[in-house]
Amino acid sequence: MQNNYFSYASQYYHPIHEGAMGSPLTSSVANCYVFFYERNIVRQINNSGELYFRYIDDIFIALDLPARHLLKQIDKWNHFDENIKLFENIGSTANFLDLHIKSQDGQLFTTVYQKPSYEPYYLPFKSIHLLHMKKNIIFTMLLRTIRYCSSFQAYLNEREKLRMALLLNKYPNKFINEQFNNVFLKINIDQFSNKRKIPIDYEKTMVIHFTYCSNMETVPTNFHILWDKYFGNSPINEIIPILGTRNVNNLQRRLVHTRLI
Repeated sequence: MQNNYFSYASQYYHPIHEGAMGSPLTSSVANCYVFFYERNIVRQINNSGELYFRYIDDIFIALDLPARHLLKQIDKWNHFDENIKLFENIGSTANFLDLHIKSQDGQLFTTVYQKPSYEPYYLPFKSIHLLHMKKNIIFTMLLRTIRYCSSFQAYLNEREKLRMALLLNKYPNKFINEQFNNVFLKINIDQFSNKRKIPIDYEKTMVIHFTYCSNMETVPTNFHILWDKYFGNSPINEIIPILGTRNVNNLQRRLVHTRLI
């Protein structure tokens, strides 16, 4: 840090306070310094059982406290070191790095965050760069979408935004689909089930489907009890009733790989 110099207006300067922007050393030293600075804050947050995350100088805190109490805490933390001032952004939504976080009804929902200055420009497909570099762009961006989106609809929206951005950069749609499928294969996700279906004789079987939820857990048992009660001695009892459940069309259903035995 003592051997950094820069030139401006034909003169050389030796910085004695703060560090040069873009210097790898400055970022590392700042990270180490904040590590010791934040210890009292982390201890306080952990004792209350709340959430605390930090990346260099960006901090995310989830507290079950009124905003005025948090403002008092931040003012107290700002007296730890006169060279470090914390600026708050308090609300039910927050943007932490490239992640958008929303608190709703006691649950956290996440999706990809893009700054207002974001423009959908990637390495053009027609550039002279090697093909694997273009494949890696799609792999990384889709993998980020899978990791960041907490709902199925958010995942679909971000995936199609990515597709449109790639199409604008002249990526063929067939190439995009191939790389999407490669992502699913590498993380063991089956987009379409290959499980062999058992044939059903619909002349002797009645299949009833309903979307599963916790409130419907006892429906199959109660249904068969009522069926035997009212149709036990009826000719209709020759029909075999089968109650099946439809899974909710969510992100977990679409992306989680289940092993077939």
